[in-house]
Amino acid sequence: MTPTDLVLTPTHLRFRGQRFPCTIGRSGLTDAKREGDGATPRGTHRIVGMLYRPDRIAPPTPWAVPIRPGDLWSDDVDDPDYNMMVRAPHDLSHENLRRADPMYDLVILSDWNWPYPVKGRGSAIFIHRWRGPGRPTAGCVALSRAHLAWIAPRIMYNTRLVIA
Repeated sequence: MTPTDLVLTPTHLRFRGQRFPCTIGRSGLTDAKREGDGATPRGTHRIVGMLYRPDRIAPPTPWAVPIRPGDLWSDDVDDPDYNMMVRAPHDLSHENLRRADPMYDLVILSDWNWPYPVKGRGSAIFIHRWRGPGRPTAGCVALSRAHLAWIAPRIMYNTRLVIA
């Protein structure tokens, strides 16, 4: 591990000498991630991107990509674009990135099962805003708005998400 890694421990996320309370998937951690299992996959995952809602927040970094109306994330194992950002209209199963709630106002993308996804191995392990302390995710790592906003501009090209 390096000082620029985001390190998930049993009680928090550690980054640059700080500790941040966080939540993970409702099924806990797993070594055998599957689509829809609600688990957070163990491993070392590169940070490969950042998305943000330009109508709600300023760009957190110069390289962050705005979430536009119609931006979706495919979670359908039968989709040729499985585990990729897609655009509406999209007839196969997907998640709307431009949500009514603030959960995806800022999304940090990991390389879990990307860019060459294995069908059914699970899609999109994001770092995003939590629903509240102790409220689990569908497999992602989630933090408070303030902590996510502090972390985002400090991510570097070599930052990784380490889940032991």
